[in-house]
Amino acid sequence: MRGALILLVFFSMFTVASLLVPYPMFPGNLLHAIIGEVMSGYSGYLGAVFNGVFYGAVLWLVFVAISRRLEAEK
Repeated sequence: MRGALILLVFFSMFTVASLLVPYPMFPGNLLHAIIGEVMSGYSGYLGAVFNGVFYGAVLWLVFVAISRRLEAEK
């Protein structure tokens, strides 16, 4: 349950941060470059969601690895 909460919190944080920060963030800017002018109206939102998924998953994996290591030490 904690893992899902951590994933949701970090996904939300990075999605909102990607929408609010005027600078392109990796890997969402790559998605914008690939899509290009086809869906230029939605590419900012898709990039923000992609950043949220990517960074949320990375930080969730770090959380899981650290929590398993701490449980194994007990």
